Amino acid sequence: MKRKIIKIDEEKCNGCGLCAAACHEGAIGMVEGKARLLREDYCDGLGDCLPACPVNAISFEEREAPAYDHQAVLAAKAAKEASAPQPCGCPGSQSRTLSRAGQPAGAQAAGELPSELGQWPVQIKLAPVKAPYFEGADLLIAADCTAYAYGDFHRRFLRGKVVLIGCPKLDEGDYAEKLGAILANNEIRSVTILRVEVPCCGGLENAARRAIQASGRFLPWHVVVISTDGRILSE
Repeated sequence: MKRKIIKIDEEKCNGCGLCAAACHEGAIGMVEGKARLLREDYCDGLGDCLPACPVNAISFEEREAPAYDHQAVLAAKAAKEASAPQPCGCPGSQSRTLSRAGQPAGAQAAGELPSELGQWPVQIKLAPVKAPYFEGADLLIAADCTAYAYGDFHRRFLRGKVVLIGCPKLDEGDYAEKLGAILANNEIRSVTILRVEVPCCGGLENAARRAIQASGRFLPWHVVVISTDGRILSE
């Protein structure tokens, strides 16, 4: 197909690598000290790399090239992230399934409710893009304040689900890319988005919606909104 794609002038290129760092899709790499377009199907033609180049060695051209493959980009990012070492080797970031089998009954006898959490970690930024517990899972994407605002969070929303939490107001970056990689690399069965009524929670909902759309899969999903005083406003 004929489409717009970047062109790198290797004679002008000074090998700074800024374009490769700016390319979110990983289409550009450094070869023998020069920037090169390594994967044409990874180039989306939007040109985030152009303003990063200090010597104007990158431009657009329209020519025959393979179509942009968003799913291949997500898969490559997932593979790269999965092979990366955990930051500082922190045990709290290690992915694992939590088994409730054989949990002592004393907690319930004392009037305490058992935890319904079935996996770790739960923070979106710490979660792996592929894990056994994601396969066939009903995914709960929750604003972290919801567990405090809604008293019956574990029994009403968490039971039987894999949960990912975050706060778009406090966390840097956009969740959509990470959530999109998780949806693209696992057979998720459904998605529930749980948010608080406050406006900043809209960022989490929007990121989840975009991730679902970008996954290219049909996924049943719905949004539940909790009030700050713990009432379910809509579901």
